[in-house]
Amino acid sequence: MGVLCDSMSIRALYDLIAVQVVLYAIQSVAHILCIFPFLSFFFFAFFSAELASLMDRSYERKFPVSSLTISRFVDNISSSEEVDQAEYYLYKFRHSPNCWYLRDWTVHSWFRQCLKYGARDKALYTLKNKVQFGMFPDEFTFNLLIDSYLKDGDYKGACSVVEEVMLQEAFDQPTTQILSLHALGKYLAIKPDLSWQEERNMGAALMLAGLKQENSAGLSAQLLGHALIGKVEIARGIHAVFHQMPLIWTPGYLGRSLAVMERVCSDAGDLKLSKEVLNYMQKVLQELSSTPASKTEEENNTENEAGDSVDEEYELERAKLPQYTAKFKELSEQLQAQGKVDSGSLEALLSRLVQEKLRISEESEVAQYQKRVQEWEAERRQLVQREKEMREKAQQERLARQAARAAR
Repeated sequence: MGVLCDSMSIRALYDLIAVQVVLYAIQSVAHILCIFPFLSFFFFAFFSAELASLMDRSYERKFPVSSLTISRFVDNISSSEEVDQAEYYLYKFRHSPNCWYLRDWTVHSWFRQCLKYGARDKALYTLKNKVQFGMFPDEFTFNLLIDSYLKDGDYKGACSVVEEVMLQEAFDQPTTQILSLHALGKYLAIKPDLSWQEERNMGAALMLAGLKQENSAGLSAQLLGHALIGKVEIARGIHAVFHQMPLIWTPGYLGRSLAVMERVCSDAGDLKLSKEVLNYMQKVLQELSSTPASKTEEENNTENEAGDSVDEEYELERAKLPQYTAKFKELSEQLQAQGKVDSGSLEALLSRLVQEKLRISEESEVAQYQKRVQEWEAERRQLVQREKEMREKAQQERLARQAARAAR
């Protein structure tokens, strides 16, 4: 990864020179802090105050703040009050000329500090408002957040994080897939009352995470995900499905649910589908078939500012409902006859997936994370060296100007 140097004026560097004394002081007093650990709180509080003062002066003078400065501030958070301060400076940095240079390690450190100082609500707020704060975490950081909510039994909070994973399309790592599916299964098990937006979002998360898992749990999640999205598609049109979502705009999500069932029917292995998910699919088809099309059109027209009627594709998809219902009944009978219906719930399937695969996937991903930390440290050292060179150059130029004035 190439090192990009933040834009920084000479005057801003002069301010940085003063604060650099504090940076060097860290090494000088490190052994003292080891002997007297109670002093560390006061030391880092003083250090954070100096950095905050530097950033305030820079912003007042319309100077850019470097990514290293904001990184040092986040890394040295020592209290919940400083978490609030860091949130403010992250917002300021995001709206500054150097916003593109917010480092991945700073994002990761921010979420770790929030969890450390009991400010998980701040972490979730900045994640939900990622464009305003520049918070686009990696999969490992997402895993920390999801795991934190799961350990506290806050399944709704865990699903809020999973929704952001879905929007960022960050389901590449097996651990993220498994934890996300586990959180979704736990939350759905309590039978929450979901809005149509929540049904769409949870359906998309189930589908995208399930696509990465070639097993009964993954296929059951895919089936439920397609069913939830298909319900929104039939009730509100395909535009409501893909608008601001990482989903394709081709109609036919209920048809894709049936394709999952067909795949399990034709599989020669031991793949199964959850009976609970099949029952939900049947319920969706019954509800949509019993809802008059005119009522759905009226709701859509009320929400549509332009007042446009339901498009032709929507009408064609709704007309397929009897066909979908008949096909579902046929495939359900085949699955039952072949013994490919798991009597357990989706939650039970996903819990089994956690027990079987989570520890193995975690071990390999922790090794990858450690390697990435080493890369971050190498990049950080390069940036510090570059900062030092710029600071020395600024000092030389200042001394040269002073000498020139003295010679006149």
